[in-house]
Amino acid sequence: MQFSVRLSLCLLGFLLVSLFPQPARGQVSSPRRFRAKILSPNKLHVSWKEPKGAFESYKVLYTTLPDGEQKEVQVSKQDAKLVIGDFDPLKEYNFKIFAVSGQQQSKPLQAKHEAQRSGIAMVQSQRTRDSSVTAENNEISEAEEGFMCNTAAISDIVILVDGSWSIGRINFRLVRTFLENLVRAFNVGSDKTRIGLAQYSGDPRIEWHLNAHSTKEAVIDAVKNLPYKGGNTLTGLALTFILENSFKPEAGSRPGVPKIGILITDGKSQDDVLPPARNLRDAGIELFAIGVKNADELELKAIASPPEETHVYNVADFSVMSDIVEGLTKTVCDRVDKLDKEIKGGAAPAPPPTSVSPPRDLVTSDITARSFRVAWTHAPGQVEKYRVVYYPASGGQPDEKVVQGTENSVELNYLNSLTEYQVAVFAIYRSSASEALRGSATTLALPMVNDLELFDITHSTMMVRWKVAAGATGYMILYAPLTEGDPADEKEVKVADSVNEVELEGLTPATEYTVTVYAMYGEEASDPMTSQQTTLPLTPARNLRFSDVDHSSARLSWDASSRKVKGYRIMYVKTNGVQTNEVDVGSVTTWLLRNLTSLTEYTVGVFAIYDEGQAEAVTDSFTTKTVPDPLDLKSSDISTDSFRVSWQHATSDVVLYRLTWTPTDGGDSEEVLVDGHINTYLIKGLSPASEYEVLLAAIYNNEAESDEVILVESTIKRTTTVATTTTTTEAPRFGVRNMRIDEETSFSMRVSWQPVDSRNVRHYRLNYVSSKGDRAEETRTVPTGQSSLVLQPLLSDTEYKVAITPVYPEGDGPPISRMGRTLPLSAPKNLRVSEEWYNRFRISWDVPPSPTMGYRVVYQPVSAPGPALETFVGEDVNTMLIVNLLSGTEYSVKVIASYTTGSSEALSGRAKTLYLGVTNLNIYQVRMTSLCTQWQPHRHASAYRVVLESLPSGQKQETKLGGGASRHCFNNLKPNTQYKISVYAQLLDGTEGPGVSATERTLPVPTPAPTKPPTTTPLPTIPPAKEVCKAAKADLVFLIDGSWSIGDDNFLKIIRFLYSTTGALDRIGPDGTQVAIVQFSDDARTEFKLNSYNDKERLLDAINKISYKGGNTKTGRAIQHVKENIFTAAAGLRRGIPNVLVVLTDGRSQDDVNKVSKEMQMAGYIVFALGFADADYGELVSIASKPSDRHVFFVDDLDAFKKIEEKLVTFVCEAATATCPSVPMSGSTTPGFRMMELFGLVENRYNSVSGVSMVPGTFNTFPCFHLHSDAFLAQPTKYLHPEGLPSDYTITLLFRLLPDTPEEPFALWEILNKNNEPLVGVILDNGGKTLTFFNNDYKGEFQTVTFEGPEIKKLFYGSFHKLHIAISKTSAKVVIDCKMVAEKNINAAGNITTDGVEVLGRMVRSRGNKDNSAPFQLQIFDIVCSTSWANRDKCCELPGLRKEADCPAMPKACTCTQDSKGPPGPAGPPGGPGIRGARGDRGEPGPVGPTGPVGETGVPGPQGPQGPQGPSGRTIIGPPGAPGERGQKGDAGQQGNQGIPGRPGGPGREGPAGQRGLPGKDGPQGRPGPTGTMGTPGAPGAPGTTGPPGKQGELGPPGPPGGKGEKGERGDLQSTSSVQAIARQVCEQLIQSHMARYNSILNQAPSPPVSIRTVPGPPGEPGRPGSPGSQGEQGPPGRPGSHGQPGSSGQPGERGQPGEKGEKGSPGVGVQGPRGPPGPPGAQGQGRPGNQGPSGRPGNPGSPGRPGVPGPVGSSGPPGYCDPNSCVGYNVGEGEDITDAGRLSAVQLPPNVFQNYGEAEEDDPYRYYQPNYPAPRPVSPDDPALALDDVELRSPGVHRSTRSLGGEEETVEPKRRLKRGAKTLSGLIK
Repeated sequence: MQFSVRLSLCLLGFLLVSLFPQPARGQVSSPRRFRAKILSPNKLHVSWKEPKGAFESYKVLYTTLPDGEQKEVQVSKQDAKLVIGDFDPLKEYNFKIFAVSGQQQSKPLQAKHEAQRSGIAMVQSQRTRDSSVTAENNEISEAEEGFMCNTAAISDIVILVDGSWSIGRINFRLVRTFLENLVRAFNVGSDKTRIGLAQYSGDPRIEWHLNAHSTKEAVIDAVKNLPYKGGNTLTGLALTFILENSFKPEAGSRPGVPKIGILITDGKSQDDVLPPARNLRDAGIELFAIGVKNADELELKAIASPPEETHVYNVADFSVMSDIVEGLTKTVCDRVDKLDKEIKGGAAPAPPPTSVSPPRDLVTSDITARSFRVAWTHAPGQVEKYRVVYYPASGGQPDEKVVQGTENSVELNYLNSLTEYQVAVFAIYRSSASEALRGSATTLALPMVNDLELFDITHSTMMVRWKVAAGATGYMILYAPLTEGDPADEKEVKVADSVNEVELEGLTPATEYTVTVYAMYGEEASDPMTSQQTTLPLTPARNLRFSDVDHSSARLSWDASSRKVKGYRIMYVKTNGVQTNEVDVGSVTTWLLRNLTSLTEYTVGVFAIYDEGQAEAVTDSFTTKTVPDPLDLKSSDISTDSFRVSWQHATSDVVLYRLTWTPTDGGDSEEVLVDGHINTYLIKGLSPASEYEVLLAAIYNNEAESDEVILVESTIKRTTTVATTTTTTEAPRFGVRNMRIDEETSFSMRVSWQPVDSRNVRHYRLNYVSSKGDRAEETRTVPTGQSSLVLQPLLSDTEYKVAITPVYPEGDGPPISRMGRTLPLSAPKNLRVSEEWYNRFRISWDVPPSPTMGYRVVYQPVSAPGPALETFVGEDVNTMLIVNLLSGTEYSVKVIASYTTGSSEALSGRAKTLYLGVTNLNIYQVRMTSLCTQWQPHRHASAYRVVLESLPSGQKQETKLGGGASRHCFNNLKPNTQYKISVYAQLLDGTEGPGVSATERTLPVPTPAPTKPPTTTPLPTIPPAKEVCKAAKADLVFLIDGSWSIGDDNFLKIIRFLYSTTGALDRIGPDGTQVAIVQFSDDARTEFKLNSYNDKERLLDAINKISYKGGNTKTGRAIQHVKENIFTAAAGLRRGIPNVLVVLTDGRSQDDVNKVSKEMQMAGYIVFALGFADADYGELVSIASKPSDRHVFFVDDLDAFKKIEEKLVTFVCEAATATCPSVPMSGSTTPGFRMMELFGLVENRYNSVSGVSMVPGTFNTFPCFHLHSDAFLAQPTKYLHPEGLPSDYTITLLFRLLPDTPEEPFALWEILNKNNEPLVGVILDNGGKTLTFFNNDYKGEFQTVTFEGPEIKKLFYGSFHKLHIAISKTSAKVVIDCKMVAEKNINAAGNITTDGVEVLGRMVRSRGNKDNSAPFQLQIFDIVCSTSWANRDKCCELPGLRKEADCPAMPKACTCTQDSKGPPGPAGPPGGPGIRGARGDRGEPGPVGPTGPVGETGVPGPQGPQGPQGPSGRTIIGPPGAPGERGQKGDAGQQGNQGIPGRPGGPGREGPAGQRGLPGKDGPQGRPGPTGTMGTPGAPGAPGTTGPPGKQGELGPPGPPGGKGEKGERGDLQSTSSVQAIARQVCEQLIQSHMARYNSILNQAPSPPVSIRTVPGPPGEPGRPGSPGSQGEQGPPGRPGSHGQPGSSGQPGERGQPGEKGEKGSPGVGVQGPRGPPGPPGAQGQGRPGNQGPSGRPGNPGSPGRPGVPGPVGSSGPPGYCDPNSCVGYNVGEGEDITDAGRLSAVQLPPNVFQNYGEAEEDDPYRYYQPNYPAPRPVSPDDPALALDDVELRSPGVHRSTRSLGGEEETVEPKRRLKRGAKTLSGLIK
């Protein structure tokens, strides 16, 4: 408010002073306008005009001559006249009239009435005086009545007038009057006195030279029309200017003539005046200095020539300048007379003209950064001195050096580096000076440092070293992190000149720093030398190891990272769980994790903790073991009805034992729970002589239950004794116990048992027979000490009954029997293809459960002829790369497992190599002897072979082109001949794809036209320009239809139309209208570009030479061609100029025109559509700009062009003449300027603008730009507004101020002239809370309007606001947030100059463009050429004011509609959790409902297809994901479920194979023999002992994606407390995602850009089935478990009531997790995605896997709610962080563990691959493996669906406790 009041008072005071100039303090103004009139022969009437200001009366003194009588008369204030009653007409009367105030009186108004010599003369004189014209303001009397310089001497007088702002326009009128009266005193002529004039302010300019006017009247007329300049006061520069420009022969200065300089100024100069004034005086120029008002008298005396009493004048005000005219003119006249006599009266004659010639041959040398030497050739004559004047060419204060006339060189020093200097050398003679010898030189740059080196880099320091710069006084080092942050992060170090190595300390780890070194030379700095380096990350822990892993604990060990480490933090999480655990353990390097869950994979991260923060984690995984079984179950104390069982404890944490016994011959089971500390139990109540099966399982504290151990025991039979003389009892005979059959293969099985009483058993008899009875029973005898036997050879897939009978001396004991089945000859399963390439693909399969001898692989081309080939691989192989295949060919692939007893069924499928061929091959430019072909380049082609074949003769031409080629032309062909062109693509390795061909016939030889008689061709005439087009300035493009439907005759009419239309234009070229023409049919052909022609004649000649093209009508493609190739800077497009497109067509386009036409209109192009014949009017309307009645023209035929030509030319020229181009605004085009684009504040250009960053705007779909304090954005006005501003316009700004926006006033936007003086702009005063608009009105006067108040203050509170300032010819209106706030009156504006710049954010106190600008955020800046825009705008960018129904769609918004909507189903109970569903149709948008709480996010699922948009939710910030690379165009495939990353492990040792023996009796086990060569399947050998399980294998290649599931139900809305579960899930995923990287890193296999997939490795040990439950967590890689029966679908639940739309939240529904696998592919490219890299060799079987059980499929959920705002945005993740820091610490995994899963490498990773399997050999045609019963295989790497080829559906039954049989292999559980 204070600022506003002060400004108002200043303006008011300025206005009053301007309108009513005041005399100096204590001085009375003089009377004005003396007039005398003879009333009669003795009466003279004298009158005058009263003075300005206060006075009391007049005093009149008049003297008569020649008698000298003087009289004094007092005259009252009311009377301004006097009548002299004793008038004598023969006498001369001299008057002095004073204004009197108290004791003071004014300076006199002096006048003279001459004596009359005759009556006639008296009348004439009277008539002259009466008719004299007086000036408007105070003036002396007419020149006839004043002093006239009647000397015979002539002179050259140059007047230098101050035209600075301090003069003011009103006072400048008084200056003109003063100059007019000054000129009247001299005899002006080309051979008399010459008068020139220069005006100066910031820069001087010549108003007219000495030789410009030859009469006094012409000079006076020039004075009257002298314009007011305005600017600063640089008097010294102006004095130098007139010396160099006015006093020289070409400007009219004459040798031997006195030279006078008169300076008029009103203030102190802003530069040094002493040297320039001395130079003028030394050059013989007499200087007079006149100061007015605030002039500095000392400065005037320093300028003027001596004596100062006659050469210096200083008056208190402009109004009293008239008082000094006569004295000045008399003094000048006297000095001219004396100078002339001095010049002519000297002893020496006048010097010849050559004596004032300038020096010659200016040479600069010895150039350094601070100096250079100037040398010249002497001027002729007696030169007394040389004066050397030098100054920066870009502006600055001149300096000079004066040397003796004998010198011819001088060194100019103390210069600025890298600056161009203008140099002028003057020869100074005794009374004159020569004109200047001029030249220029540019100083060198200051030497900068070299060889900048950053070395010895640690996590917090780095050393900086450089090579010293010569002459430097010191060095300055600036360093700062590259990441955007506080400017205070930049630090500065200054060192002495002797130092060239510095250590930078206190740096942030793992941060890229930019280091800049300047060489200092005093206060001036050299150019910088900059380098960048990244500090090392904090050293992480290394070599994480696991030991002592059991079912509930594991010991971690790691190597210490550094002595500076303060401790370690362990974070561990179940790989598929939801709970994260974290513990800080101090400085130890080992730790025991307890209370773990059995059979669970854990991922562990160990973080080293430093003072600077937390290092990257070292991570690895381990799996806890299964809970141990009870040990050594045995029986004792056997009786007829009981026996005791005892065992050893498994571990100390057993809670209970479950003991179950069951009669083996049938009966009820009994069960008892025994305390965990008890290890024995007496089973009672049994039947005598009965066999019982006893099961014992251990139960642990987490309810985990071990496998059951089994014991079979029999009670004793009761015996009866007979009473005889002697009683004997028979010794009991027992059967064996715990008989079991295991280790089944396809040809063997093992039988084992537990002996009962081996002391009395002689041996065991083992009998086995097939259950079918088709083989004879066989018997084996087993020694007593042996308790197991391998039965072989057996039939595959056959059930056998096996019985064991102990043989005692007394006879056989009771037999025990069991049933067992050998394994079938199982075929491999799940055949899949990957790594498809042009000549190969990889196949993989799952191995069957039975041990095999190897695999036979058969493959044969299906879609092309070729032989079937086969090869064999070993039993340890389940993947192979098939090479040397045909490109683009489908193959049938079969894999057959080989067993010792035969072969399995074939696992078959189909796979296809990639197509190595070009696409879109076509032939164009067909002529008689030539034709051209073009094609779409192949992505991986390194070369092309192009073959041309003449079909009639069979002759061929062949050429080879590089991989970048896409077209080729053949010449010297035969006319009217059919040719076939074939293109073959080739890879680097020489692989060549199939040829792609096209045929075309060359044109026939035309029939020559009959010879016409010769005619005289008239000279072409250039049409004159139409009046409406004379001001046209545009970039004009004609797009003309050249399709077949036009025809030759009509095409000539189009050419004539173009000739006539362009002939109506005036100037052609960069200064006027530029014209381009494009002809189109199937494609577009540029006839010439915008910058091709600069004159109308050549343009019209080029139009006449356009040839007819021919073809189809592809208008859309042609408009796209114009947009991409013609309206470009390279083709001549100019900024700020209207872009006009005229489309001529005769038919409907054969492609889409709507999209590109909309883009053109929205981009601001002005499009006219001209249709004729069969053109579609609706299509013309869609092509053209709006309104259609102005931009669409339609005629029946081309003859009717004349009817519309005049109107079309008028409309086109009006569009080209418009000051404002058309720009898109709220869905339509409006005349105006997109200032954001003109300043480079757009997404694709802002990163090249210094000091600007992009941040989210009012919605996160709108970009906003943060202008920092170092961003001084300036653009030349001539580029932004080349024609200036319109008379009426609206300034539109959407911005917000920031906490660091300064309190001082700054200009949001302003236009400056070339002197950096403001012309128009908008100023915000953050301190005073006011808004000011300023400009210059039509009179050139500066005007401002300031707005304040509560509504204005809203702009300063830190929120986004939309400001409209509507400027009309009468008012300035302010609208804030689409609400009218204030309006004030202003004058109509004058136009601006375009020689300056436009700036954003400039501080008001800035000078030049080197000061800081104010920081603020700017989202929208437009200037609309209408004052109604503020009323039409709807503020759709402001969330609080946006109404979707009235606003256009936001940028990048998604849609929320679908074609149909079914009726809602009945409500039912919720179904079980479903598997992840496929992407469903978009739901209809529901009504806006109340804001619901945030729903809890489920367990992270695999990457699936993109689902419909969900509602906005709150976001937890995760580390940003790396951008995916742009994928090539590929077939859209179904998205599969993501596989679970496995843990890499080293391969287990491979035991050597035993020799294969012949079938025979069981013998002792043979020792393992060396590996034999692979032969034909033979009889089985004796089995080797089972080795320990190998280490878990490496992660296999990606597995096949699963089928697309049903769409899942919508999750229930949950409270915000559920976000904690989300946070835990994020932490778990951070570590889990880390593990998925190793496979790709180790195998160098780039994965497809959709998701991470894993191929299952070899089968692991059996996993223990878990209890039934909801959907299981996905297990680590192992053999996939069978699928369970699908659950019944639940009925869909009722949809909840919709809530009201809440406040805009941060985007996203759930957690933004860690960097996941790449999302779906980006915009489709031109090719197909790259191939997947090779997978690693599978490891030996790993530790047990635990397959999860899929839950039942849920019913389809209701349609989701779509929030368009969350579809895409800027800086997503900067929303509110709702992590509960008290419960969970965010864990940041290292960024370098995340592999970028982009598209495949361009280089072929298998270029030098050699297969490690036997060379393929042909397959017999009658081989049954060639039956075509296969299924197509597709790789996920190329986005094709993958299916399992097992041929049968696997199911998973509910888990149950085993009642029969001991620990069965998981592979046999069906």
